[in-house]
Amino acid sequence: MKSLISAAAVVGVTASGGIAGGLDRSGQPIGLLFENGNYAELSFASIKPSVDGIDTTVTPFNPTGDAPIGDVADSFIQLSGGIKYQFNDQVSFALIADQPFGSDITYPGSSTTTVLGGTSAIADSFSLTALGRYKFSDRFSVHGGVRYQTIEGDITLSGLAYGGLSGYNVALARDDAFGYIVGGAFEIPEIALRVALTYSSEITHNMATTETLGGLPVFGASADTEIVSPASINLDFQTGLNPKTLAFGSIRYAKWSDLRISPTGFDASVAGPNSSISELDDSLALTLGVGRKITDNFSASVSVGWEKAGDDDLVSPLAPSNGSYSVALGGKYTMDNVTISGGVRYTVLGDAQPETGTPDVARASFADNSALSIGLKVGFAF
Repeated sequence: MKSLISAAAVVGVTASGGIAGGLDRSGQPIGLLFENGNYAELSFASIKPSVDGIDTTVTPFNPTGDAPIGDVADSFIQLSGGIKYQFNDQVSFALIADQPFGSDITYPGSSTTTVLGGTSAIADSFSLTALGRYKFSDRFSVHGGVRYQTIEGDITLSGLAYGGLSGYNVALARDDAFGYIVGGAFEIPEIALRVALTYSSEITHNMATTETLGGLPVFGASADTEIVSPASINLDFQTGLNPKTLAFGSIRYAKWSDLRISPTGFDASVAGPNSSISELDDSLALTLGVGRKITDNFSASVSVGWEKAGDDDLVSPLAPSNGSYSVALGGKYTMDNVTISGGVRYTVLGDAQPETGTPDVARASFADNSALSIGLKVGFAF
């Protein structure tokens, strides 16, 4: 069953590039490190969300509280890749590039006649992870390394729901910083069993900041804003069920509650002390699937995913969903030392109510939303 270890790779395409807890997109996988021998890969994913809702706030412009809100989530593309080198039977090294976090949310409509019109959150990231692995035996190994990460973003609060805050914008310039990764794995090669646990540290960014309100500089604004990307734990597992069938899965926890966006001007003179532009819940996501070797060259997989919803439906307007369910189909074709994998995933996004104010007041209702992800990966053994 040892050859089935690589069959789980078909899910890697459909599991990456999506809409997940907090601002998660890639899930920060390290499966490349466990490929046999020397190996390189490049992945591409296209994600098309459909996220719309109803303006439930009664105003003179919406007297019945049921005005439609058009699609707020833009489509996006995810790229990732990496290379793994096997120095000897015990030591290997991998370099992995991905786009771990992101946001592309923009509410349509006028800021003077709609509840959230003009509100937006645009964020981009990139990470480069250098990992080493040491095998004590065929069953036990440890891995760890360093992650270089960049983040940049731009947030606008706009619409009747924000009152005097409408028109506030903060531009967070690109910043780079470092974190670390540590983990270990247990394997039984005879049955293609592997359980790998990986901890990724939080990474603190100090981002040059420009704050404006109605196009004018915010009084008291400072040069930098401290933002912490979340610490996370990934548990990946697989086992052979028979010589042609592999069960696999993963659990990911990310501590998004540590993310606070509190620029000095916003905190001091706009919204009050200890405020944050956006508050996110910690995320917990689970994936379970089965891979099957159909022919000597082709294998296929099916998997389901689940992400825990928050305690209530009240969410930040900058992340207008609450939990999710998904199903993914994947296929992998091997030609000598080249593999081509493809997959598609359909995600049902949980219903949510974007809120503002203190105490929280629901401003809109988002229901029956979804996302479609299509991915392609090319691998090369050398």
